[in-house]
Amino acid sequence: MIIFLPPKIVVPIILIHSTLLTTVLLVGLRGEVDLKRIWPLIVAGIIGVPFGTYLLIGLDENISKIFIGSVIILCALAFLKGFKRKIKNEKLAFVPVGFISGLLSGSAKMGGPPVIFFFTNQGMNKQAFRANIIAYFMALSLVTLPSFILGGLITIEVIKYTTLFLPAMIFGVIIGTKLVTKVKENLFQDIALAIVIIAGLLSIVSSLCGYF
Repeated sequence: MIIFLPPKIVVPIILIHSTLLTTVLLVGLRGEVDLKRIWPLIVAGIIGVPFGTYLLIGLDENISKIFIGSVIILCALAFLKGFKRKIKNEKLAFVPVGFISGLLSGSAKMGGPPVIFFFTNQGMNKQAFRANIIAYFMALSLVTLPSFILGGLITIEVIKYTTLFLPAMIFGVIIGTKLVTKVKENLFQDIALAIVIIAGLLSIVSSLCGYF
C-alpha cells in the first residue's frame, strides 16, 4: 500500500486493521500470552508510540523510510545467516526493544521487526511467539489509536481506504490461521524474517518512488 499511497494515509489504515486483527486473534490465543514475561516490552513500546507519531507528522517521510528499511533488511539477513546471541536478562533487554518498536509503530506502523528479531533471537516457540506479539500489538494499538485521532491522522479518506481493503485482510487472516498449524518451528521463523525483509524492501522502494 505504501508504494501507492502516502504514509500519513497508509499508517492509520494499518493501525485500524491491526487493531481489529489482534482483537480477533487474541481471543483464541489468550491462554498462551505470558504477560509476566513481556510486560516491560509493552510498557516501553507504549512510551515510544507518541514519539513515533510526532515523527510521522514532522519528518521527511522518504528519508525515514529508507533508513528504517535498510536497518530492517540488514538485521533480518543477519538472523537468516544464523546470527543469534541469546540474552539472559530478557526483561532489561525488552526496554530498548520495546521503545524502538513503539517508535517505529507510531511513525511507520513497522513496529514488528524489532520484536520479531528479539523473539527469534531468544528462541521463543511458535505458539508463544504468536500469542505474545499479538498481545503486545494489541496494547500498542490501544495507545496509538487515540494519539492518531488527536494528531488528526484518522480522516475520511483513511476510513474509506480502510473499508476498501478490509476484505483482503480478512481473507489473509483465514488463510494464515489455517497454515500456521502446518508450519514447522524453523520454517515459521524463516518465514517471519522473510516477511520482514520484504517489508524493508517495500519501504525503500516506496521512498525512492517518492523522489522520482
